[in-house]
Amino acid sequence: MPPFSYEMIEMAYFALSPARAVSNATQSWLKSPANPLSYTPVGRNLAASGEVFERMTRRYPKPRFGLNKTLIEGTVTPVAERVVWARPFCKLIHFERQFEKGPSEPQPKLLIVAPMSGHHATLLRGTVEAFLPFYDVYITDWIDARTLPLADGHFDLDDYIDYLMSMFGALSKELHGVPLHTLGVCQPSVPLIAAMALMEAADSPHVPASMTLMGGPIDTRRSPTKVNLLAQERGSVWFRHNCISTVPFGYRGAGRDVYPGFLQLAGFMAMNIDRHVTAHIDLFNHLVEGDGDSAEKHRDFYDEYLSVMDLTAEFYLQTVDTVFVRHALPKGEMTHRGARVDLAAIHRVKMLTVEGENDDISGFGQTFAAHDLCINIPASMKFNYVQAKVGHYGVFNGSRFRNEIVPQIRQFHSVGEKNCETGS
Repeated sequence: MPPFSYEMIEMAYFALSPARAVSNATQSWLKSPANPLSYTPVGRNLAASGEVFERMTRRYPKPRFGLNKTLIEGTVTPVAERVVWARPFCKLIHFERQFEKGPSEPQPKLLIVAPMSGHHATLLRGTVEAFLPFYDVYITDWIDARTLPLADGHFDLDDYIDYLMSMFGALSKELHGVPLHTLGVCQPSVPLIAAMALMEAADSPHVPASMTLMGGPIDTRRSPTKVNLLAQERGSVWFRHNCISTVPFGYRGAGRDVYPGFLQLAGFMAMNIDRHVTAHIDLFNHLVEGDGDSAEKHRDFYDEYLSVMDLTAEFYLQTVDTVFVRHALPKGEMTHRGARVDLAAIHRVKMLTVEGENDDISGFGQTFAAHDLCINIPASMKFNYVQAKVGHYGVFNGSRFRNEIVPQIRQFHSVGEKNCETGS
């Protein structure tokens, strides 16, 4: 039993429910224009305290993508979300652009493989938004394990790879002459490149045209981060005994063994705890000062960041053991349903690796390691790009991603002969 079991977290959450209700009622009263106290420093401080308390103790639901439109060649184009492929543990979402008049040239398909590492796929909202003007975009929407009954079966790293290969097959049937590109953000880099190797080894006709690996743990022995060192030090058995809980009654997934999202979130926040404490102090000050714009930016970010999902225990433990403890992929020891994953089999798929100079999750060189392993991809089809002055999050979101990384990815897709240069 882990030190913080699911039952303890549930008890704490429900125990604080009356306090949250009182806090909400008090905020409404203190913020009312009809209340003279709302215009005083005392009233603003009390209201700010109530909001900070409520936000720190609430449960955050899965956010919406909310991408209803995009700008294509100067024309505002509506966007509709469509589920085009579904299995119990994942849905494939298509951001279908509702053209009145299509773009001047056919646009390629882009499948974004979102991480299954605690946050929802909506964490990549900015990633999707940046590509919508140039690509027909799809994204993997992984399902919260606590919402899935035991009857839906288990889901491990082998299943993850099977899901990807099935998606590639489904999308390739509708290409109509345009290429299918794939992009894996962080954790999916390993199953994505493994799926490519397995399909190439089987000479599949559905192999995508390219893969872009962004901040991925291909070989965590290179520039190991705190996350990598912890996994190496503790070993797989420690994670099994200390990180796995059973979903309690009250959820559809009751009885399922999971790696709870709240544990992953606690780990992420602990790595930069000073930054998160300062952010909440700043929120309090913004509320007292009436700086609504700054307060709203804080709410938008943390509504997303604090919304987490559970992972199946078997997926989490197999990933930790394969990727972070045994380093099976770079050693040539990774298997999928008994068959060895041989990256040397990849020879038709173009590859781009993207790294952040200050990445503290996937250290510098961990993603680039794919170049040394994919020995049969021609040099003219392998590129690397290092973005200066960004950390892990900046590899797939933010202004540098939009203005510098996205153009490099577009160039990679369109120009096979010209190497991408390191960012500055």
